[in-house]
Amino acid sequence: MSFDAEKEISKLWRNLHSAQAEIGKTYYRWRQVALEIAGPDADPREIGLKAAYVIGKDVGKGLLPRLNWLKGEEGFMMMLGRSLAGLWNVEGAQAMAEKGEKPGEVFIKCARDPWPTYAKEFDVPMEEVAACREKMFQSILEDVSVFFNIPLNIELEKAIPRGEGMWVLRLYKAE
Repeated sequence: MSFDAEKEISKLWRNLHSAQAEIGKTYYRWRQVALEIAGPDADPREIGLKAAYVIGKDVGKGLLPRLNWLKGEEGFMMMLGRSLAGLWNVEGAQAMAEKGEKPGEVFIKCARDPWPTYAKEFDVPMEEVAACREKMFQSILEDVSVFFNIPLNIELEKAIPRGEGMWVLRLYKAE
């Protein structure tokens, strides 16, 4: 029996994309169930933001062991920016981190994100998708800020769900 490497790689690639899609859709399935349980007076946006916060806090704790201060503040900020972009890539996006013009400033840019597509399937407003991504990254930074004793912040400058062509988040040391 011969081994076809190209066929096996293609199969693994399809499986990866299927798993990423299931993760995204499961988030929105969960949101739908939470709304049904919460009742008609529940605010869908608040439920989404709470979920983003909880997920971000959990992800942030897992991120801590991978970060260090060995290359100084600018190296740390780039490492953190790359880690956030990497988390996004695991979800099926195409994200990267770039050094900003100011010291300690990093821009996380994403040109392709499948989550707005998943959100459309569940009639989730695009503004909520953007707000949840920002909230998740902000909550990731909470424990990182405390652990490294650096006040960190991240703000959303552009978002695909807003029709702005790409995501741009600015990561910086808060004053």
